[in-house]
Amino acid sequence: MSFRIGLTGSIGMGKSTTAAMFADEGLPIWDADATVHRLYEPGQAAAVAVAELFPHAMDMDGRVNRSVLRAMIQADRTVLDRLNAAVHPLTSEDRAGFLAANAKAPIVLLDIPLLYETGLEGLCDAVAVVSAPPEIQRERVLQRGMSEADFRMVLSRQMPDSEKRARADYVIATTSLDAARKGVKDALADIRQRIARHA
Repeated sequence: MSFRIGLTGSIGMGKSTTAAMFADEGLPIWDADATVHRLYEPGQAAAVAVAELFPHAMDMDGRVNRSVLRAMIQADRTVLDRLNAAVHPLTSEDRAGFLAANAKAPIVLLDIPLLYETGLEGLCDAVAVVSAPPEIQRERVLQRGMSEADFRMVLSRQMPDSEKRARADYVIATTSLDAARKGVKDALADIRQRIARHA
């Protein structure tokens, strides 16, 4: 069975860039966000589920309108819980398929933004958290075009960075590309040693 690394980190911490660095090292990657995007496409299972729960959040072409859905979540906190109850089983099924398809890979990476918040760290043999100082995080997020209000709302739903770092097996600093790449290589070197010791 593959050694499973869980990769997580708060918004704007550089997780996608770091996941790509793990991919460059030859690891198969399962990306929770990309999976949800795919499942929201017209006719896909999550789109069908959202259409039943929140018909106002659907575009005419059968695609989930994520900005409308985001506004609904801001207006009513129960919307997110109902959405998660419908979508999480679908992502779990997709993740199980990925793990089965890559069962012979020595190491796989599960890229899950809300890993700790959803209790999925139990699926992993080790967790790597990406981290950067708060001012860098904020600057990155606002540069993407997110409003300060949306940024604060997202942060309020995420475990604080300090707590994630305290719980992680590996903390990857993303203050620069070189720092992140070194963190990835160091984590993988340690994990390969761990695998070799238990072989």
